[in-house]
Amino acid sequence: MTDSKKLDLILEKVDSLDKKVGSLDKKVDSLDKKVDSLDKRVTNLEDGMAEVRQRTAKLDMTIENEIRVNIQRVAEGHLDLSRKLDKCISMTSDVKAKQEVQDIYLNMHTNQLKALG
Repeated sequence: MTDSKKLDLILEKVDSLDKKVGSLDKKVDSLDKKVDSLDKRVTNLEDGMAEVRQRTAKLDMTIENEIRVNIQRVAEGHLDLSRKLDKCISMTSDVKAKQEVQDIYLNMHTNQLKALG
């Protein structure tokens, strides 16, 4: 094989390699674009997660500082109402007992008056 043919073969191979490198460059550029797109999406997701964490922290603070306190106030109010109800029931029971005694005395006196009359 002559030097000229060898050089031609080397040139063909270099051209072939150059085409392959060009193709690889295009693929790498495409991958770079996709990676950049993914980076943007990941950044957006991270920003969204940071916002979710912040809102969750605010909700936790609201629950601890406001809702729990209000629930405790309502519970204390119910406890007071329950005590008052128990006291009223007790008083009503006492009044009924006294009324029954008075009814008995009234019946006794009515019967005595009928007997006299």
